[in-house]
Amino acid sequence: MRYDFIRIEKNNGIAIVRFDSKKDLNPLSFGVMRELKAVADGFQDDSEIHVVVLSGTSRAFTAGLDLGDAEIHNLINAPIGEKRQAAALGAHMCRAWERMPQITISAIEGMCIGGGVSLSVACDFRVLRQDAYFLIPELKLGFNMSWQTIPRLTNLIGPARAKRAILLAEKITADQALGWGLADYVASDRAAAEKALSLAEAIGERPPIPVRMTKQAVNAFANAFNETASFMDADQFTLTLLTEDHAEGLTAFLEKRKAHFKGS
Repeated sequence: MRYDFIRIEKNNGIAIVRFDSKKDLNPLSFGVMRELKAVADGFQDDSEIHVVVLSGTSRAFTAGLDLGDAEIHNLINAPIGEKRQAAALGAHMCRAWERMPQITISAIEGMCIGGGVSLSVACDFRVLRQDAYFLIPELKLGFNMSWQTIPRLTNLIGPARAKRAILLAEKITADQALGWGLADYVASDRAAAEKALSLAEAIGERPPIPVRMTKQAVNAFANAFNETASFMDADQFTLTLLTEDHAEGLTAFLEKRKAHFKGS
């Protein structure tokens, strides 16, 4: 299959998936998200690949949802059913990566913002370059945090830290992420992709069938209530699109000023 935004390299049981939106800071457009979901779905029946490394560009894993995407702007006046369907795309993408039978490693260079955090926590491991960081600014824009991110993030770092990351939009540095359990490795002297590849090679030396069984067992236990906790994500996101606070948050972001929310 031909992709416009993704390159895939396969070697010795390891696949490296690189996505590039061809825009500054590598935002997630609807087109990019559809391709990322298709790639993940394509690995479902691949018995020759045992580990998949996911990376963005050297400057940014991703700046999150592409607010300049024409498809997003077209949704403003779309019927509620279309809004609801579109709002679920990010969750479908993340779920596809989470449910891959292969071990998945996100290699994070530079910023990992919003939907990028959602995608990275759907992977099994996260490797950060020393200057990389996480940031979840959705609430400042009047959105809820969706894509089933909250239960995954809470599983990794606990309730209080999840609230700090989402409610306060704290910038989480690579070293802080490592201490919190949000990062598994920090590549202090090289690119995250290089460290991720060495991790992939170490995992690739293990017998592939019990590796897949182990991933399935751990995820089944850890994620048992994820769907229950977040099945209304897309509907909540759609609802926030209709609020005055969302309009204010987005306008304030574009005008580079502090938002003034009224709860309406």
